[in-house]
Amino acid sequence: MKVFITTSDSACSECGEALGQHAWITLVEDKGALCLSCADLDHLVFLPSGNTALTRRAGKHSTLSAVVLKWSRARKRYERQGLLIEEQALQRAEQECLTDADARARRQERRAKLQAGLDQQYIERFAARVRELFPGCPLGREMEIAEHACQKYSGRVGRSAAAKQLDTEIIELAVIAHIRHAETEYDALLANDLPRGEARDRVKDDVDRVIARWRLLE
Repeated sequence: MKVFITTSDSACSECGEALGQHAWITLVEDKGALCLSCADLDHLVFLPSGNTALTRRAGKHSTLSAVVLKWSRARKRYERQGLLIEEQALQRAEQECLTDADARARRQERRAKLQAGLDQQYIERFAARVRELFPGCPLGREMEIAEHACQKYSGRVGRSAAAKQLDTEIIELAVIAHIRHAETEYDALLANDLPRGEARDRVKDDVDRVIARWRLLE
């Protein structure tokens, strides 16, 4: 998969969001540009180019990944900026490449950058609403869902006006997106070039089963 950093103003052809310049998009046949959220790639983390061993190992461990490219006006070509990969793949690669202390320092640095983009009070309210609607959700998972959905400047579902009112439908969309990535083979299907709509249909029954289980107090 390829993700492009735009050099001009752009908009997502699916959600209609104005992305501005330097947006990260994918190009889908018959649809045009999609933002990472609509392309179901916004759960991936960015690993810049530079550390060959880390990049190779992280790419090997990540079920779903995408090459990030940016147009170079000077060289008249797209140049590789790094990879979008799964967080657990990056952590595993770091453990293989670095000492434990160095790996922890890198994770803490990334965590600090993430926290800088979060509104903690809002996230806690969002997480509490997830727990209220899905009492069977594994302990701690509600905060993971909230932090991902509510990342500032991300365009994700948790940043909408309805989400800030803790609208039930929006909360459920965030939970479904999390289940799709974390509890099914969805990412593996995307990695094997199955169209997004078909991949969603393929895992729908699995998602529904998890949703039903999470709605019950275990």
